[in-house]
Amino acid sequence: MIPDTSSPGGPPGGFPTGELVLHGRVLPASNATFVGELGGVRVVYKPIAGERPLWDFPDGTLAAREVGAYAVSEALGWDIVPPTVLGDGPHGPGMVQLWRDEVEDQAPVDIVAEGEVPAGFRHVFDGLDAHDRPVSLVHEDSAPLRRMALFDVVVNNADRKGGHVLPMADGHRHGVDHGLTFHVEHKLRTVLWGFVEEPLDEEEAEGLRGLAAALDGDLGRRLADLLTEDELATTVRRVARLLDRGRFPAPASSAYPVIPWPPF
Repeated sequence: MIPDTSSPGGPPGGFPTGELVLHGRVLPASNATFVGELGGVRVVYKPIAGERPLWDFPDGTLAAREVGAYAVSEALGWDIVPPTVLGDGPHGPGMVQLWRDEVEDQAPVDIVAEGEVPAGFRHVFDGLDAHDRPVSLVHEDSAPLRRMALFDVVVNNADRKGGHVLPMADGHRHGVDHGLTFHVEHKLRTVLWGFVEEPLDEEEAEGLRGLAAALDGDLGRRLADLLTEDELATTVRRVARLLDRGRFPAPASSAYPVIPWPPF
């Protein structure tokens, strides 16, 4: 397997090349997802042939959206999405992403007994667990999760589950699984609602201003080969709206599901 160097922007610097050797399949997963090794480096491989058709995402491929999400992450400068490319593997063309080893004893997003929000966490919503016990969904009150929440607004992430937030040993948090992104309709579904209506800080605003400039240049041209024209234009408008309002958005409508199901 060799990453597709003809794709917009080419592969990230230092991305491994060679034969992709698969070690196993990730189960359960809605779409075919494999763990393998490329040039001695552990990777995740999602072939386009293994994508389940979705009526509300009929255009393009989930793989292209994953690569587009990485491109946006890089333009923001926040290292949210691990390096991701389009390439060819044992099951055909697909998305290849560098693996990130998460810390097992950390939970940036968690479910706790109702009302028992740990110090340093934000409350999201209350509900019942599988045993009908009252519980609360909470997430860290941290700079990495603030940036991830803003990133999700930009790419219109329809599936930010708790398990898609990977805790790193140094305190950084990576986000994965970005196939359901960039839709022209509002589809933001996330567990990271703890910052609703809070003002953007200067670092966050600066990242968005840099992204707006990039969308008007190289990043815009790169995304044009991965998304539809309307999806790209809507992304530009979302960034402009965030900068104009200067704060985290609230859920658009109580009639629309704003939490992915299941949340983990």
